[in-house]
Amino acid sequence: MNYHTAGIHHITSFVRHPQDNVDFYAGLLGLRLVKKTINFDAPDVYHLYFGNEIGGPGTVMTFFPSEGARIGQVGGGQVGYTTFVVPVGALSFWEERLTKFGVAFERTARFGESYLQFKDGDGLQLELVEREEGAPSQWSFGGVPADKAIKGFGGAILYSTRPAQTQDTLANVMGLEKIGEENGLVRYRAAGDLGNVIDINAEPMPWGTGGAGTVHHIAWRAASYEDHAKWREHVIENGFLATDIIDRQYFNAIYFREAGGILFEIATDAPGFQRDEEFDELGGKLMLPSWYEPQRGIIEQNLFPIEVRVLEGDE
Repeated sequence: MNYHTAGIHHITSFVRHPQDNVDFYAGLLGLRLVKKTINFDAPDVYHLYFGNEIGGPGTVMTFFPSEGARIGQVGGGQVGYTTFVVPVGALSFWEERLTKFGVAFERTARFGESYLQFKDGDGLQLELVEREEGAPSQWSFGGVPADKAIKGFGGAILYSTRPAQTQDTLANVMGLEKIGEENGLVRYRAAGDLGNVIDINAEPMPWGTGGAGTVHHIAWRAASYEDHAKWREHVIENGFLATDIIDRQYFNAIYFREAGGILFEIATDAPGFQRDEEFDELGGKLMLPSWYEPQRGIIEQNLFPIEVRVLEGDE
């Protein structure tokens, strides 16, 4: 059986202050905070999910914000750049918006496309690209109208310490297609229309170090629970150590580290973020898994209060 992921499901990163995180990704970038929960393995830390209006697969950037966390060093064994896709004609809007809020950016080009590259307050490397493909976002917030809004992921640039092996995994395990090489990068494409374009360094990169401003893992899509279980078998058959299937409440997950050092996850599209909140209520309150509900009071006391707010300058 041939396995072909549709592309990126979500990307998870480390940052420092939770309110700064909300202000940047919801306030400035206009993404919707679709879920406010905790790190199930460390309940004194938020797990915040930002995406399109429903947090659909291929749109969600998630964060573990921890005040006082050390700053990491972006490098090998990580996602180097997270790519967001916007509608064709929207880059000029985003240039103006980044300028308005004092975010330095650089316009770059590769594989015939123009990109705006910039960093969030913790140094996480981001970029915007225009593309026709991908359903438009139906979410507007602050100064970001829906017709200029981020659709979801365009893809990512992977930084591998062993790029030949990582490329083999992309092609022969994850089912991506190699479509080009240019200026030290190799481009792969997945089957879907969001989170589907992956660039990777052709030559080995030195190791990065984890911490705020770095990506923890990149998650790939599995279409169904049955498909997900088969993905786990497939990963193991290809020589990787895969975790058991883990219930993350909003998707099921398995994890494995590919040979270039990057932590891969494979996640189910279902059940999604409306399993425990109605559409109009998404991200409005702290959602806890059942086993943490008895400790809700203590958990809430240990978390910094956050709010989604319109930034000064958009009011």
